[in-house]
Amino acid sequence: MRQLALELASPPAPTLDNFVTGANAEVLAALRSLVSAAATEHFIYLWGVPGSGRSHLLRGALHALAAAGRSVCLYATGVSLTVDDPETVVGVDNVERLDAQAQIDLFNVFNGLRDSGGVLLVTGDRPPAQLQLRADLLTRLAWGLVYEVHALSEADLRAAVLDYAAARGFMLPPEVVDYLLVRVPRDLSSLRALVDTLDRVSLEQKRAVTVPLAREVLQLCK
Repeated sequence: MRQLALELASPPAPTLDNFVTGANAEVLAALRSLVSAAATEHFIYLWGVPGSGRSHLLRGALHALAAAGRSVCLYATGVSLTVDDPETVVGVDNVERLDAQAQIDLFNVFNGLRDSGGVLLVTGDRPPAQLQLRADLLTRLAWGLVYEVHALSEADLRAAVLDYAAARGFMLPPEVVDYLLVRVPRDLSSLRALVDTLDRVSLEQKRAVTVPLAREVLQLCK
């Protein structure tokens, strides 16, 4: 069971379609508009607390833009941030983690993309004005659309977990949801991955999804 549980504990790939909207209808609409090429503003900054879904939205938007035929690039920490193609869609997650050189690189990328009509999507853990970054970069980040991504409410999170299990074809008992919500990260990607794991382990062992099974899976996934 240890090997099985660990192999299955990968979150589903984030897309705009599997993002649970909650109080984020406006930001989701803005990203869909960007994907459909209907948007006039091509620079979007998303901020929110950990688990709010800002990284999910960033990756989901990049996935949709790539599917629409755009060249996309997701910046990874430790890799030089340069853009050769002015039509590239650039995504930068957790901008607050950029070191001094990466901040300079992003400033230059921003200017280049703005001149060429490119697209830049950036996420951070707070509004631009509160970030501890270069002043000129903060100004650039605030030039485009800035959205707070709101974490799901308790009711929305619970409903999303139950709906996800139902979509997989099984009923997740409410007491199992209660057990998980106080013991695992409350971001939806982690919870969905755990639902996947519980479903597969229950089928493998021919056991119902119960609190004891959830307890065993959590212990083995540590």
